[in-house]
Amino acid sequence: MASILINGNFLCRALTGIERFAWEACRQLDALLTDADDVRILVPVNAQRFPDWTHIKPVLSAKPLTSFPRWDMCTVARYAKRLGATALSFSNTAPLGKACGIAFLHDIYARDVPADFVSPKEKLIRAYSLLHYRNIAKNARRIVTVSRFSSSRIQEAYRVDESRIAVIGNGWDHFKDVASDSGIFARFPALAATPFYFTLGSLSKRKNLAWIAAYASSHPDAHFAVSGKAISGGLVPDELGSLKELPNVTLVGYVTDGEVKALMEKCKAFVFPSYYEGFGIPPLEALSVGAPVIVAKSASLPEIYGDAAHYIDADAATAPAADLDALLSEPVADAGRVLQQYTYARAAGELYALIKETLTQGEHA
Repeated sequence: MASILINGNFLCRALTGIERFAWEACRQLDALLTDADDVRILVPVNAQRFPDWTHIKPVLSAKPLTSFPRWDMCTVARYAKRLGATALSFSNTAPLGKACGIAFLHDIYARDVPADFVSPKEKLIRAYSLLHYRNIAKNARRIVTVSRFSSSRIQEAYRVDESRIAVIGNGWDHFKDVASDSGIFARFPALAATPFYFTLGSLSKRKNLAWIAAYASSHPDAHFAVSGKAISGGLVPDELGSLKELPNVTLVGYVTDGEVKALMEKCKAFVFPSYYEGFGIPPLEALSVGAPVIVAKSASLPEIYGDAAHYIDADAATAPAADLDALLSEPVADAGRVLQQYTYARAAGELYALIKETLTQGEHA
């Protein structure tokens, strides 16, 4: 197999959705590779974590990653050219032009929901995102996305032929190795004493805290635990201030994976009202520990969760009329099919096959 150079930008970020996918997919991919496969990862010298894998060999950058745009668009391209390798990028960003290589485009949120980008900083984020969307759509040897929903949106928005897009879903199997940490209940005793709904995610607009705020305001007997921290660069929802004032909402801030698992194990249900997701990993994690999940009937979520989830309308204006307790009394299908379909082990196998197919085609072109 010809050379692959993985863009290691995710090694400098916290393990949220896209970064989690990149880390787990690479870890599982490493187990599938052989000594004959030439796969390397470009590691920033200031990485938060350094991979210790068997077959994916690290290439340490000469300089630290201080600017993601410069790293993604220039540094990765320079190293790929030097090594004679095809770049593989996981994070909705990639080298510009023909150096783009194989690139993941998890969703096109910034194009589809322009109303979420209001401030000057948010508009700059949107412009930067659109630059990468267009670049990947035009120049990637293969585009990889995580749902049929995202695939269809990319095809329609950028007139990309379906044959250039591969769909490889996320997974939950990393959660099996997470030890539940009930210390969260010592920090927040109200959650130990009161049944609660739990919602998790970066505190960004699309996570739709407006729905939680509207429901909690009109249902004072329903208690919510809300975790997450504001994402860097803006897109913080106005509803965060409203939630802080509600006595039946506990904001727990950043929580570890172990604390997340403990909250999911104890909650009445995991609520995920996000109105735009390319995939949406947290409900998978909740299903894996036996928690009921309530998700918005929007974007990719019905595709991923099918009849194993309860559904709500993502429009916050409808939240006061909803009844989560009544919703939970309705039967849903066993979660086994969903959990079996979406694993990182399966994703890595599909990615390995895609890499080999793409590079073979390039050799014969």
